Amino acid sequence: MKFFETELKCSYIIELEKLEDERGFFSRSWDRNEFKEQGLNHNLVQCNISFSKKRGTLRGMHFQKKPFEETKLVRCTRGKIFDVIIDLRAESNTYKKWIGMELKSDDFKMLYIPEGFAHGFQTLEDNTEVFYQVSNWFSPEHERGIRWDDKELDIKWPIDNPIISKKDLSYDREIY
Repeated sequence: MKFFETELKCSYIIELEKLEDERGFFSRSWDRNEFKEQGLNHNLVQCNISFSKKRGTLRGMHFQKKPFEETKLVRCTRGKIFDVIIDLRAESNTYKKWIGMELKSDDFKMLYIPEGFAHGFQTLEDNTEVFYQVSNWFSPEHERGIRWDDKELDIKWPIDNPIISKKDLSYDREIY
């Protein structure tokens, strides 16, 4: 695995290294020791899959408050997404900054999202699947969200008129 820090400190794009031969390839997508050596949270406790039927589906912007903050490791395993993270760490010099990037099933890249960030994505193809690992158990009473169209953040989503859940539409614009 190759680790590349993004402009939001402590978040990383991770490129999987493939060992290829005439049969195909093998690649490791998780190695506790490599994450520990990089100084990253290596205590992932749960794996999740998100499947979206339609292009333009938007999920987010989600996070959990202390003491249930989560580190996430995200990979698109089918289709393509525009993945967005927001730095919500008040002490950070990139507080309230966001970045977005495409992740697709055939690029073999993952996004490492540290605690203190909100996360969401928009599907760019029908029948898209996202696999992610998290460092903490889901806690409904600590779950929070930020509106996808928060005016201060001004996230530039690639597809207008997204398909969004009632829950994600209910988030206040300025919760952070």
